[in-house]
Amino acid sequence: MKAYPYPRLTGAVTMRVTAVCLRGPADSREQLDSRAYSVVEQVVALGRAERADWQTARIALTANVPMGEVEAKGYWSDVAVVAVLTEGATNARTVARLDRNTDSGRDWSGEIELDRDYHSDRASLTVHVVATAGEVEGRIIASTDQEWMIDVTADTPLRDRELDVSAVSFARGAEWLRSFRDAPWIVDTAGRMPAVRLNSDFEGLVALVESQASKVESIVGEMLLAQMCADVWTAVFHTAVGDLEIEDDGTPLFPPDWRGAVLREMLPDVVPGRSAEDALREVHMRRAGEGSWMNLQPRIQYAAARRAEIPKVLAGAVRDIERFDQETHA
Repeated sequence: MKAYPYPRLTGAVTMRVTAVCLRGPADSREQLDSRAYSVVEQVVALGRAERADWQTARIALTANVPMGEVEAKGYWSDVAVVAVLTEGATNARTVARLDRNTDSGRDWSGEIELDRDYHSDRASLTVHVVATAGEVEGRIIASTDQEWMIDVTADTPLRDRELDVSAVSFARGAEWLRSFRDAPWIVDTAGRMPAVRLNSDFEGLVALVESQASKVESIVGEMLLAQMCADVWTAVFHTAVGDLEIEDDGTPLFPPDWRGAVLREMLPDVVPGRSAEDALREVHMRRAGEGSWMNLQPRIQYAAARRAEIPKVLAGAVRDIERFDQETHA
């Protein structure tokens, strides 16, 4: 454990990417959809862009800082929050200052720009809290525990560059899977990161998900992947809510890992019009029996479907089917 000659924050600092916009020649712009970045994996995949000539990526982010601790202890002054983007392969480094949100004492938001000419593979994005401590300026008093990866070439936001989706026999596999033998897939949240288990006994499922054959199979496969993604969002939300740390006064705390990022991402749709802290308190109270937990389920499903972009995928599938039908009868 590293020792510091000055006091540092004990509370966790978390960060999440909220939007990505690419800029190309003649100031042309492309807003990437939410599937280009993952709050679970904490990765942005810039290779998902529909154009290859983009020049810069503007990444919007929000950091959550325990400002209550800063103000209560009074050790620090001139507090600032900065995002730092670095890549060792090219020795590139970009720093951007974040602004404190007026409607939330904990959230700081801003943008940082990645110049494609200075990056070749993967850049690391971190957030630092900087302050004057012991009359010395520029002390780093806290940082995010895990950096986000900004992948310049990947088209899927995966930290390990391989999707944790495995095909297994539910009927002959692990004992806990056997009771789900009729299910096409199960989201397993027991490990460090959520994983999807495809039921290889479900006839044709694996081929559909991996299919790059006929147009109809591709359309169905895309819809299956979107539904699978929604199931993942729903499962990780329930996992995160079910494992909260509670303070002595009953206040639930955001987990410092991917679970906290998932909650911050989904809560605005689950409990709209409330701050993140108030929304988490409301969800926790309902789950504990103080209010209707069942009434929140449609909101959770809606939030998961939005992040999996099911409406967009379904609309695209309908258009593709109509186009395919017209081509078939032409």
